[in-house]
Amino acid sequence: MYKKVSTDMNFVGREKEVEAFWKEHDIFQKSMEEKEGCPEYTFYDGPPTANGKPHIGHVLTRVIKDMIPRYRTMKGYKVPRKAGWDTHGLPVELEVEKLLGLDGKDQIEGYGLEPFIDKCKESVWKYKGMWEDFSSTVGFWADMDNPYVTYHDDYIESEWWALKQIWDKGLLYKGFKIVPYCPRCGTPLSSHEVAQGYKDVKEKSAIARFKVKGEDAYFLAWTTTPWTLPSNVALCVNPKETYAKVKAADGYTYYMAEALLDTVLGKLADKENGTPAYEILETYTGKDLEYKEYEPLFDCAVEICEKQHKKAYFVTCADYVTLTDGTGVVHIAPAFGEDDAQVGRRYDLPFVQLVDAKGDMTKETPYAGVFVKKADPMVLKDLKEKGLLFEAPALEHSYPFCWRCDTPLIYYARESWFIKMTAVKDDLIRNNNKINWIPESIGKGRFGDWLENVQDWGISRNRYWGTPLPVWQCECGKMHCIGSREELKKMSPNYQDVVKKYSKEMDGDKGEVELHRPFIDDVVITCPDCGKEMHRVPEVIDCWFDSGAMPFAQHHYPFENQELFHKQFPAQFISEAVDQTRGWFYSLLAESTLLFNEPPYQNVIVLGHVQDENGQKMSKSKGNAVDPFDALKTYGADAIRWYFYINSAPWLPNRFHGKAVMEGQRKFMGTLWNTYAFFVLYANIDNFDATKYTLEYDKLPVMDKWLLSKLNSTVKAVDDDLANYRIPEAARALQEFVDDMSNWYVRRSRERFWAKGMEQDKINAYMTLYTALVTISKAAAPMIPFMTEEIYQNLVRSIDKTAPESIHLCDFPTVDEAHIDAELEAKMDEVLKIVVMGRAARNTANIKNRQPIAKMFVKAPEKLPEFYQEIIEDELNVKSVEFTDDVRSFTSYTFKPQLKTVGPKYGKQLGNIKKALTELDGNAAMDTLNEKGALTFNFDGNEVVLTKDDLLIDMAQTEGYVSEADNTVTVVLDTTLTPELLEEGFYREIVSKIQTMRKEAGFEVMDHIYVYADKNEKIADLIKKYADELKSEVMADNIMLGEMAGYTKEWNINGEDVVFGVVKVTK
Repeated sequence: MYKKVSTDMNFVGREKEVEAFWKEHDIFQKSMEEKEGCPEYTFYDGPPTANGKPHIGHVLTRVIKDMIPRYRTMKGYKVPRKAGWDTHGLPVELEVEKLLGLDGKDQIEGYGLEPFIDKCKESVWKYKGMWEDFSSTVGFWADMDNPYVTYHDDYIESEWWALKQIWDKGLLYKGFKIVPYCPRCGTPLSSHEVAQGYKDVKEKSAIARFKVKGEDAYFLAWTTTPWTLPSNVALCVNPKETYAKVKAADGYTYYMAEALLDTVLGKLADKENGTPAYEILETYTGKDLEYKEYEPLFDCAVEICEKQHKKAYFVTCADYVTLTDGTGVVHIAPAFGEDDAQVGRRYDLPFVQLVDAKGDMTKETPYAGVFVKKADPMVLKDLKEKGLLFEAPALEHSYPFCWRCDTPLIYYARESWFIKMTAVKDDLIRNNNKINWIPESIGKGRFGDWLENVQDWGISRNRYWGTPLPVWQCECGKMHCIGSREELKKMSPNYQDVVKKYSKEMDGDKGEVELHRPFIDDVVITCPDCGKEMHRVPEVIDCWFDSGAMPFAQHHYPFENQELFHKQFPAQFISEAVDQTRGWFYSLLAESTLLFNEPPYQNVIVLGHVQDENGQKMSKSKGNAVDPFDALKTYGADAIRWYFYINSAPWLPNRFHGKAVMEGQRKFMGTLWNTYAFFVLYANIDNFDATKYTLEYDKLPVMDKWLLSKLNSTVKAVDDDLANYRIPEAARALQEFVDDMSNWYVRRSRERFWAKGMEQDKINAYMTLYTALVTISKAAAPMIPFMTEEIYQNLVRSIDKTAPESIHLCDFPTVDEAHIDAELEAKMDEVLKIVVMGRAARNTANIKNRQPIAKMFVKAPEKLPEFYQEIIEDELNVKSVEFTDDVRSFTSYTFKPQLKTVGPKYGKQLGNIKKALTELDGNAAMDTLNEKGALTFNFDGNEVVLTKDDLLIDMAQTEGYVSEADNTVTVVLDTTLTPELLEEGFYREIVSKIQTMRKEAGFEVMDHIYVYADKNEKIADLIKKYADELKSEVMADNIMLGEMAGYTKEWNINGEDVVFGVVKVTK
């Protein structure tokens, strides 16, 4: 009938079988084909780089990116899911450099660009197979057979079209700009790349003495980058702040900000002799000091300034100078800071850059060939020797490092190409406001703030392996941007010559030039102005532009697939980790705004980082990184998927550790699996074929109607949650239902499955549980795709070959509103609440659940009908439950003052208050408190008002009763145990021990047994008395007293020693 279900929790092996089934039967492909012609729901996959291995964080992104499209497919949408590979950029070059034993750009060029590019293409696919296996193991469904690849010529041509559009709008420009620059990689970084590499560092700063011209006085100026001091050309003060000229205790006269005098000079005071740190001679505004001249700190730049015929070494003014730290005077080196560069332009200062492209000091300085950061201590030493160093304070601050190679970045003036994002700032903000950010705080906060302060996008990279910038330049000064291969061919006199030259080395169609360096560098075009040859500029572009172009470039738009692009733009859904806020999320929005002026995605789930169990960032160096392949092999994909869905809101950091994953697997998956195994076990015994029966709602008992009501309420909640991207909420709703189904419905209905024959009640139980299992599996299928497939194949496909081939080809369950009975659910919730409180009262009284109790009183908002009372009696092993409005005869309350609130208010009256509280009628006082919110006393004309916050309230128990209460329900157990009740409890213990032995002996559920008992007369008498009941409960055909056989075990029951034996009856 149904395949026998193993109750072991080895889900990993079973998942591999399901994975093979999907592959063999092309289930993903079919899920796409079957939705042809349905409304589209587009998902964009942010492209990973295949030259790096997947890490545990990729499991999180993959499982979120897989689940929403699965859900939408089941809801009747066609969900295109084109996988992609991000293939250009510096990480690839660095990998290849390592592989070839090269170091730096000179050696790459020595090796040869063409073979180097060839190696880059190879390296890009290093881990492609690993990524594909990883995706398949996780259950991530995407079209990996036809992915978009950012290095393909068609993709590059689409980017060229985009850059041409940007050029035509006047937004692509070449400028001298201070850029964050990596001297090791030899390339500038975009602002969003810089944001990825900050680290806290400790280093020395410098407060230097700049000698004032014609005065025995010095400006004190502070810098965090001593290596920039040889390139100094000016000082800068805030024009509006107050500055002082002071005579300091160290014998020098200084100019600096008045507000910082104590901070900087305070330590010079000699307290013992009463000598102050300084004496103010005069004060000025910053503006008064403008153009005041000083002598150069170093003479390295003097000659350069003279050659440029520009004035230097004087005080300038700018509002950006603050008095939060330093001296209120900063040094200006226009080649090494954006603020400095602006001051330089305003005052027409000379341009001095005594650092080369490798980050080494130049020959004009005393530190030729030394890397800037290593030059810091040398600069400080020289200043000290010249008496020009006031102090070198240690500084701990956040400094940017290259996210690729970990070299400290420097701010450096370079010729660079920029996209003028500042010109479209308002459009960016408007488009961002149309996006549903989950959570909203990142879209409005982190990302919104980023857009408010948007910088022009430094798009060029002085590298080799990337999309070439399609700008050609003529010696006459003319520049032209090429927007397509067609345009290039029309304007180039030597296109075909280049094709012939490189025909063997190039990828792609024969007869075309590959759009990469060095091939494209050889193509010249004719200048439309002067007719001379124009050559391509040497730069390639930021690889973030590649990934941001995927909405149109994946379709080779606008050269092909125009209709397809417009159908799939914008995406309804994307999701990546929070570090993509300034990466892919930004590049997508930037390009979409520049080209189409609309947002590229409508909904985005931002994911938090995966941490270790202590909340630490995972890293190989710390040794706390989890290998995703090991984790998948140990726990299985469904368990890890489930953990990421239910653990916390997706945007919060996820602490990943085995114990938590196992706990989630046990609570949800284990419970669902065991319930499914229970159904299959009994359905096979009874040959129950669900296709031969229908669920007849009107014939169902209350318990079945309750489960169907809960089922439909749950499906409704899960559907609404997933439609609105509320992932943990959907997971919790599923978990709660599975718990109710197993630990309440099945437990309460077990005996119905044991009944002989196939009465209507048994059919009802089977059909209700079958419906619940199949329906909840479909609702959970997007989240735990493997296990639900396994359940579906066995419960549905094994008996109905006309059913859809896979659970993932089924529709999401529809809600039957007629089966939702809110009143029924509320009543059962009350039953569950009373049972939980009853169990707690039993624990307090230290009475086991197997020991019957005579009576329980319940005070609740409404009396439950008899059916529910019987459930409570059965669950709590109580002979009768009585609902009452008054439990006063069993409980009372005692009150004490809450000292921390009463003390400050009524300290003197504390003795009176304590006495008055002990004399109260507890129940009456509680009624007053509930009604009026306070108890009021009068002591000698002094009124004292005590609210619940002022009181420590205890429920006092009456002898022979135990109670439990919350705001709405009170339960009281009668704990008096009569000899009859004790005897029955004793009998229940005997049943329990024999049932345990059946299991231990490995008997099947339906096996009949013989029972043996020996070595205890008292227990033998009890067994005789209850013989018929015992036979029925443990499926015993006979009971032998004073004999022993089969599987035996000694027990001590309520202080009585006994030996039992069990033997299986063989026909």
